[in-house]
Amino acid sequence: MFHISEVTQADEEVFVGFPLVLYKNDPSFISPLQDEIRKIFNPATNSFFQHGHCTRWLLYDNKKLVGRIAAFINLEKAHVTGTPTGGIGFFECINNQDAANTLFITASNWLKAKGMTAMEGPINFGENDSWWGLLIQGFRPPSMGMNYNPPYYRQLFENFGWQKAYDQLTNVIDLHKPVPERFQKIAEWVVKKPGYRFVHFRKKDFEKFSEDFKAIYNDAWKDFEGFTPITSASIADTFKRMKPVVDEKIVWFAYYNNEPVAFVICLPNTNQILKYVNGKLNLLGKLKYLWYSKTITIDRIRVIVMGVKKQYQNKGIESALIYLLKQEVMPRNTVKEVELAWVGDFNERMIAIHHATGATLEKIHRTYRHSL
Repeated sequence: MFHISEVTQADEEVFVGFPLVLYKNDPSFISPLQDEIRKIFNPATNSFFQHGHCTRWLLYDNKKLVGRIAAFINLEKAHVTGTPTGGIGFFECINNQDAANTLFITASNWLKAKGMTAMEGPINFGENDSWWGLLIQGFRPPSMGMNYNPPYYRQLFENFGWQKAYDQLTNVIDLHKPVPERFQKIAEWVVKKPGYRFVHFRKKDFEKFSEDFKAIYNDAWKDFEGFTPITSASIADTFKRMKPVVDEKIVWFAYYNNEPVAFVICLPNTNQILKYVNGKLNLLGKLKYLWYSKTITIDRIRVIVMGVKKQYQNKGIESALIYLLKQEVMPRNTVKEVELAWVGDFNERMIAIHHATGATLEKIHRTYRHSL
């Protein structure tokens, strides 16, 4: 007999800890840092609460926990397409369709009560650089911030009636293989072209780079359906989350005559070490992290987002940024792969750039849509 209840403060540890129980026998699972998940649902640490609503539920079969889900509305984006749309995410469930349906129905009823007529999921109550999409291909250990789930989740979603909205593709560059000659020539030509300047990100100049990022991002994505401008508060939230693992040398900005025109933000795949801390960076977790960081070399980095202003697209700047990134990490003799994540299947231009680098498809995350 299923029983569903809204998450209270007393349930917080149960909500964030459920994946450790559900995936205890899955060798590919790496627990997200639980503190990072808590921050998403805390108005003091997630600026999306300034223009949105969120709630969560836990599902029990008698007294045994069997599922969880969150539902949220971003008021800055909900009405952009003309169809009031909310979202669900952080879905976890046993392989039971009735249990999954109970979670989906509960979330959809909450969204309907707040005026929504459609929902998308699984998505994040935040920017789409993390915790976005259902993994449907490439069930290998996830990079930091990437959703992982068992294959049966796809059937739980589609049996309920969820329909594909779009796919997010993760392509990977094998650094042991030379990039195609044409790609290299274009990249080198752009890097040397008069007027262009490529610089590393510097933490001490965060405010300047934040404004440059916002100007580029909001121009680059403005023509995509459902786009809403990114805010300084959202950028600050993201930076706070990334700051402990940011490597300044693998975050690049491009300028043309001192105008910010492009960026690429890349992070080391710290999940290769974090998998040993089980999502908990308490004292014991920090000691484990320090211990394993001395014995494990992170050999993969992840491009989490790349953007180029409309006026400067199709000029080879993206190729130049990837080329510079490779030139930075190759001499280290530690990084073997560059993960290009994620690119929407609707973004034909960026997909073409990925192919031009010689990257190959590794994973697909799907964002679903359901009418209410």
